[in-house]
This record gives sequence, structure tokens and C-alpha cells, in this order.
Amino acid sequence: MLGAAVLITVLCVGLLLAAIRNDEAITSHLGAANAEVDSVSWDRTIIRFDTPDGIVHIPANGVLYPGGLVAGDLVRVEYDTANPELARVAGRTATLTLLPLGTTTLVTWVVAGGLLWWIRYRSRRATPAVAEPAPALTGK
Repeated sequence: MLGAAVLITVLCVGLLLAAIRNDEAITSHLGAANAEVDSVSWDRTIIRFDTPDGIVHIPANGVLYPGGLVAGDLVRVEYDTANPELARVAGRTATLTLLPLGTTTLVTWVVAGGLLWWIRYRSRRATPAVAEPAPALTGK
């Protein structure tokens, strides 16, 4: 149980670091374009945008920070000119991941702490009290 809580925490920190790394990559080779939202599903939001060289890009992994977008929307995106597959909605950054990842970590540790307390409490109640031996009587 404690291992699962640590694992979830490590995964959340890893996701935050990955989001920061992606933002730095986009910022270091910043390009901007208008994009059309093609589809929105539970795991990704697919967009389509043109770069100045006339190539249409449809990032396979979707756009970063897509909250609130629906199919058919036109949205401004920022992308990495060295890798146009990496795109985010303009003006949105890794700070948007802090609330969901922080909440996930907090809830994980509250649940793990509660379960650990409950297990410890149950094990203490199940252990019978050890009776102290009576003092030895001497025959004088």
C-alpha cells in the first residue's frame, strides 16, 4: 500500500517534469498557427494546422492542455518548429497540470494514510493483552 502511494507520487512528479520539458522545447523553437480541432476523445484532442512552409500537421498525440475544446473549434496553437508534432494551446503551460497532479497525490496519501491507520488499529485490537505474571511467593 505504501509502495503504491510512492509509485503514484513518482508518476505524478514524472508527468509534471515531462510537461515542463515539453513547454521548454516549444518555447525554445516557438512557432504559432491557427488550428482546427478535428476530434476530441477521452485521451487526446486531435488538431490540424499549417506551418509557414505550407505543410499540414496533425500531431498524432494531439495537442497539450486541450481543456474546453470541442470538435470544430478554431484555436491558436504554439508548436516546436523543430518538431511540429509537439503543440500546445497558446497561452497554456505546465502550470495547468499542478492542480490535477497535486490533487491526485494528496488524495493518494490521504487514502494510504487512512488505510495504514485502519490496518494498524485492527492489528492492535486483534492482539490479546499479555497478562503479567503474578509475583512469586516465597515460603517464609
